[in-house]
Amino acid sequence: MNKAYLGIDIGSISTKGVVIDENNEIKAKEYLWTEGNPIGAVKRLLSILKDQLDQEQYQVVAVGTTGSARKLIGVVTEATVVKNEITAHAIGTTSLYPEVRTIFEIGGQDSKIILIENGIVVDYAMNTLCAAGTGAFLSSQAHRLGVGVEEFGKLALTSKKPTQIAARCTVFAESDLVHKAQIGHKKEDIIAGLCKSVVSNYLNNVGKGKKILPPIVFQGGVSKNEGVKKAFEDATGYPVIVDPNGHLTGALGVAVLAKKSKVEKEFTFDIANIEFTTQGAECGKCSNNCEIICVYREDELIDAWGNKCEKGAIKKAIA
Repeated sequence: MNKAYLGIDIGSISTKGVVIDENNEIKAKEYLWTEGNPIGAVKRLLSILKDQLDQEQYQVVAVGTTGSARKLIGVVTEATVVKNEITAHAIGTTSLYPEVRTIFEIGGQDSKIILIENGIVVDYAMNTLCAAGTGAFLSSQAHRLGVGVEEFGKLALTSKKPTQIAARCTVFAESDLVHKAQIGHKKEDIIAGLCKSVVSNYLNNVGKGKKILPPIVFQGGVSKNEGVKKAFEDATGYPVIVDPNGHLTGALGVAVLAKKSKVEKEFTFDIANIEFTTQGAECGKCSNNCEIICVYREDELIDAWGNKCEKGAIKKAIA
C-alpha cells in the first residue's frame, strides 16, 4: 500500500482538496463552494475525493488544513498540520515552480501577494476591507452584465478599447460600470475595463510598495479569468504563469507540509458520515467575556477555543 497525503483549503467562498503521493503528484482533487457551511462542504469534498482515489493502492496517512476555517476542519479531520494561507500557498507554488519570485493570489473574498527569494517567503500582504479586487466582485458584475463568469475573460480579450472603470472601491466601480453601460460602451470593453480595474486595485493596494519580480505565478479562482491575467501582464510588463491546478495551490501546499511533518495516522474518509456540530457560547467568567467555540462529534465535545484565559478553557474543565 502506497502512502498518500490529504490537503484541504477551506475558505469563505470555496473549499479545495487534493490527495498527493510521495512524489507530490495529485491523485485526487476537487473544488466546490463552501456555501456558508464549512463542515458540510468538507463532507461533500471527502465523498468526492474518496470516489476518485484508488484506495486499494493508496492509504492517506496525514492530513493538512489551511484557509479561514482551518482550525475547525483540522479538528474534524484530526489534521497533522494546520497552517496559514501564506505558508500553504508559498509551499504549494514552490513545489510546482521552484524559481518563483512573486505570487499573485485572488480568491472569492480576499487577495494576497507573496514575495519569495530562494524558496523562502520574504514579504507578503493581504487585502483589507475593499472587495473590488476579488472574485466575488467580478461574479456580481458578470451577473449585472448578464454574462457567465466562465465567459468573462474570453470576452475581455476581444476588446479593442477597454473602458476606464473607477478602481478605488466596489461602490465606485459598480456606479461607474452602470454609467458607462448607460452611455453606450460596448459590453466587451466594459468587461476588459473591469479586468484592468481589478488589477489596478490589486497592485495599488495589496501590491503597494512591493518589488514585483518574475517569475510571477497567478493563482486563486480569478486566475482562470484570461482577461485579468492579460491585464496583469500589461501592467507589470512580465509574463504571468497560471497553472492548471492554480486554484488548488493552498490545498497542495498543506498536503506537502503534512507529508513533510513525518507524523502519520491512518485517515478514513468515513468521517463524512459522522455528525459534527459547532456551538458558540459566551464565557462570562471574567471581564474579557470571550466567545468560546465548541466542536462536537456525535454530541461529544472534542475541542473548544476562543478563551483568552484559563477560566474559559472549556475542554480542560470537562476533561
